[in-house]
Amino acid sequence: MRALVTGGAGFLGSHLCERLLAEGWEVVCMDNLSTGDMANIEHLMGGGGFRFLKVDVTDYIHVPGEVHRVFHFASPASPIDYLEMPIPTLKVGSLGTHKALGLAHAKGARFVMASTSEVYGDPLEHPQKESYWGNVNPVGPRGVYDEAKRFSEALVMGYHRFHGLETRIVRIFNTYGPRMRLNDGRALPAFMSQALRGEDITVFGDGTQTRSFCYVDDLIEGIWRLSESDEPFPVNIGNPAEMTIKEFAETVVELTDSGSTITYHPLPEDDPQQRRPDITRAQEILGWQPRVRLDEGLKRTLEYFKTKVRVG
Repeated sequence: MRALVTGGAGFLGSHLCERLLAEGWEVVCMDNLSTGDMANIEHLMGGGGFRFLKVDVTDYIHVPGEVHRVFHFASPASPIDYLEMPIPTLKVGSLGTHKALGLAHAKGARFVMASTSEVYGDPLEHPQKESYWGNVNPVGPRGVYDEAKRFSEALVMGYHRFHGLETRIVRIFNTYGPRMRLNDGRALPAFMSQALRGEDITVFGDGTQTRSFCYVDDLIEGIWRLSESDEPFPVNIGNPAEMTIKEFAETVVELTDSGSTITYHPLPEDDPQQRRPDITRAQEILGWQPRVRLDEGLKRTLEYFKTKVRVG
């Protein structure tokens, strides 16, 4: 069996490539390296079952030979990235998804779409079920990412209904683990790198906004199970253990034994106040739920960040 992973040199994509290889699949990894990093996949290079193609998926994409599954994970995925690259973010969600779907259709491959909890926007329903349509500001600064993913989902379902393409949609909630970029603007790499350097921990807002953090191995397990299932409609994959950003910052300070203090800064526009997945469908359809405790996941992630953060 052979899979294409777009965005395969990114944080999640590289872990997915690893999992597919472990399952005995051949993997074609496609990435333009705008936010991906060759360091994430260099340990996979040289194996007979892995091939890397530097390609922008918003252009014409071609993979010779059979392809049995397409995992579309290409996209900027952090606020810093999609605020700096608004047009590429919109293009990869629209044109890129269209190109990847076209390839899957031509090859008769199953298509797995990496969507996001951001489709729920600043939710008025809590926790968020897949049936919730969201509260998104389409003209706000985050809209370029939120609406790109919402359009992607609509496009995927269009191919499913019109062409009969086998499709799967995973709505990914906050995920952490090794290979996160230090400067990607998300809470964990920011907090952990600041704590390791002994700098102030930057919390935006008053820290009462909540998130639910899922360790990357758990997430990839859920994605694998969904890809093997018969479920064409969106499924939430995330950890329902909710905590405030202030509590999360305090946890990181304690874990790193840092002398850092927490400082507060204005909250970015349209930043969601609450985020927690309802994972009932994942439990019922996939038999999935997160296994890695936050303390264990953070310890594993800390070991990775220690190799990346320059102290002093």
